[in-house]
Amino acid sequence: RPSDNPLIVHVSDFDMLEKCVQNVSDIERKLIDKFMPGPFTLILEKKRCIPPEVTAGLDTVAVRMPNNMIANRIISEFGRPIAAPSANVSGKPSGTRLEDIKNELGNNVFALIDGGSAEIGLESTVVRVVNDVPVILRPGWVTAEEIEAVAGTVRVDEHVLHDVRCDEMVLSPGMKHRHYAPKTRCVLVDIEDFMERISVLNLFVNSNVCVLGIGKRPDELAISSYFSMGESADEISRNIFALLRKVDLLGCDLILIQSVKSEGLGLAIMNRLIRTCEYNVIKSKAEVVDSGGKVRWDF
Repeated sequence: RPSDNPLIVHVSDFDMLEKCVQNVSDIERKLIDKFMPGPFTLILEKKRCIPPEVTAGLDTVAVRMPNNMIANRIISEFGRPIAAPSANVSGKPSGTRLEDIKNELGNNVFALIDGGSAEIGLESTVVRVVNDVPVILRPGWVTAEEIEAVAGTVRVDEHVLHDVRCDEMVLSPGMKHRHYAPKTRCVLVDIEDFMERISVLNLFVNSNVCVLGIGKRPDELAISSYFSMGESADEISRNIFALLRKVDLLGCDLILIQSVKSEGLGLAIMNRLIRTCEYNVIKSKAEVVDSGGKVRWDF
């Protein structure tokens, strides 16, 4: 894991939280009261007990209070906050099933605790309050609409759906790093019109590609290697990382992934998909076919 990418500190209760942070504002307190415990991470001013190795030298710390009974009990029994990443090699899709985690981490960990497959699948929503306005740095199960209902306003950081230039300052250093990407190259097909999207996908029918789509395989799709991410945003959030790992083992040259609408939970899914694809996006048929009518691969 890059040393400039801070870890999330996990606490079991509000007393433990208070020992980690200071100068909590009214808006931050409202967010804590509403969304903790749960899949919600808040960046707060840290106390001296939090070491710089955890925060990448920053004076803030990302704190989460899990509502998963097993995780919460482990922290409580240990009696101190636990700084931990997701269960995956840095940069790879997050581990949401024990089998996937075991295959990836192997003997590099002392023990694995089986709590079943992840109920949500996506990582927590990460928020930092700037000038009394909650800013979403990583969208998750807790949506922008839910945060706005509590705080009265909310802002989504521009880098949630857009790449970070090497010279840009960001509110969270983790935004600069590779995330969620399998070994196989992935490209996001962000075309809303059904027939145009099918037309673009069918251009690759004679290539070694597979398609991740929403719902059942369309009859109009000529590519036989099709995998459904799910019918709803809830299903997609639970399935996407395990599915990416599964498809990555097939030996395809390319994975084409259908986009979702960037609203509600869809914003979090799109954030993961666009980073999985390392910002390689097809928005029209014209981007795929060159002047000679041949299919381009340099998108």
